[in-house]
Amino acid sequence: MDQEKQTESIWSKPIPLSEQWQILKRLFKFVKPFRWEMLVATIGAFIVSGINMLLPHGLQYFIDHYLVTKSATTQIILWAGLLYGLGVILKAIMQFTYEFYFAYGSEKTLESIRKIMFRHLHKLGMRFFDQTPTGAIVSRVTNDTMTLSNFLTVLASVIMAIFSLVTAFIAMFTTNVTAAWLMVIFIPIIMLVIAVYTHFSSRLYRKMRERLSRINTSLNENIEGMGLIQEFKQEDRMRDKFEAENGGLMQTRMSMIHLNSLLLSPLTSLLYSAALTVVLLYFGFPLHETFVPAGVLYAFSQYLSQFFNPFSTMMDQMTLFQDGIVAGKRIFQVLDTQEFEPVQHPEDGLQIKAGKIEFKHVSFSYDGKHEILHDLSFTVEPGQTLGIVGHTGSGKSTIINVMLRFYEYYQGQILIDGHDLKSYPLAELRAKLGLVLQEPFMFSGDIASNIRLYNQQITDEQIQTAAKAVRADEFIQKQPGKYHAKVLEGGSELSQGQRQLLSFARTLVTNPKILVLDEATANVDTETEELIQAGLKRLRQGRTTLAIAHRLSTIADADQIIVLDKGRIVEHGTHEELLAQKGYYYSLYNLQVHTE
Repeated sequence: MDQEKQTESIWSKPIPLSEQWQILKRLFKFVKPFRWEMLVATIGAFIVSGINMLLPHGLQYFIDHYLVTKSATTQIILWAGLLYGLGVILKAIMQFTYEFYFAYGSEKTLESIRKIMFRHLHKLGMRFFDQTPTGAIVSRVTNDTMTLSNFLTVLASVIMAIFSLVTAFIAMFTTNVTAAWLMVIFIPIIMLVIAVYTHFSSRLYRKMRERLSRINTSLNENIEGMGLIQEFKQEDRMRDKFEAENGGLMQTRMSMIHLNSLLLSPLTSLLYSAALTVVLLYFGFPLHETFVPAGVLYAFSQYLSQFFNPFSTMMDQMTLFQDGIVAGKRIFQVLDTQEFEPVQHPEDGLQIKAGKIEFKHVSFSYDGKHEILHDLSFTVEPGQTLGIVGHTGSGKSTIINVMLRFYEYYQGQILIDGHDLKSYPLAELRAKLGLVLQEPFMFSGDIASNIRLYNQQITDEQIQTAAKAVRADEFIQKQPGKYHAKVLEGGSELSQGQRQLLSFARTLVTNPKILVLDEATANVDTETEELIQAGLKRLRQGRTTLAIAHRLSTIADADQIIVLDKGRIVEHGTHEELLAQKGYYYSLYNLQVHTE
């Protein structure tokens, strides 16, 4: 609850105008590649504003010089109608032009921003994803970027409004200077309303965005954990939690509706009515020195409408404008994240050939305060298998994380074939180090694409060879469509053992020099485990293997085994040697034997 209140307090603060301006300038950088589309749209908007100024002026001239004097002939009336119609048609063409190109530029900008964010996310280290909810990331890549696209459309309306304001203001002064100066009095009032609205709406929109992000996070967690929720009968609790989040969003939106109802169209319409009243009083005042022509009155009222309509439009669009500013801030928070994946310092042509692994006094901490690995040292010769054993939290998976460069280590050294791990190109590490996790993830597609993982250089023959090697071919041949059998996201139609076999085939089809098995058989039934072990015995030949094991029977044939406790190696030897020591490994092995 305290954390929730802290989050609310952070997002309840309005965004200062200076920060809004900085966000706006950064957003313009995304638009820059599409500046020609925006330039064409801006020119079109300027022409429309000019036509809006000229059309009332033309009617004013026609009324005062022809209709009032009763000198308008049929020919003059037809020419006046033709010219006015041409002006309206030209205005429509230009209006289509600027709206189309603004929308086109906005969509291209949206596509560009999503590409940039997607690429940036793939450059971030695992620490970012460990600390950031998946729903929050999805919300920023989808909802916030879409809002930003709407924001650019709003920006087009603002540009058009500015042109209309300027041209209407100039036209009013050319029509009647005194009446125009009377209208200037209303400008500070309108600007004050905009400033007040901006102050309060930015705070509300930040809260709305954060609450929407939390709803996405809650929804994502519920969908992914639906089986667990139903198993433990937590539907009511999760429903209440979601309804609380959804209700909070509704309350924030209601506050926004109240603010909009007060400060948007109703207030600007009131100001317009007041200004029109002032103009009519001025022109109709009995002590007015000269007679005011009807055309002047008509033209000035039209210009007055064109002067206030943009303000009304801008106030109506201000909700989307503020929403876009907040969305931009949230997007930049992701793009400004510097939690990148560890940086390599590759040497040209350096390749992993033998697969010898050396840890020399390696220490590591996830948060910089609490060490997980303490002065860890061991050596695995090429072709050997190292088993890693220890209780939960002892640092087993952390060894894999630092060796695969998911996290940066700052003390000690890791060598492969005598060269520092950081001196290898990342592509070489990814190609020569094969990882199999405890919980394999299946992508939507078919079995072949899940083994190939969209690497078109891998042939169908290689896929089948890898599948046969891990004994996955046996169940694949029973599937409808065999290697082209449909696979849903997550592989829900496959058993845990079948998914694990596919993950083995996925790793081995790349022919890695080093195999990394992170409790790869922990969730596999005994029969499937026997199939995997039979395949692994052949596959480990000529490959260096690091195997984190929950079931000690799976690493009984390892060349060496290390036992971890609180990030330190407390025992080291073969399976028989460790049993003979009758220490931690001996106790753990006997416990598993008796349990089974």
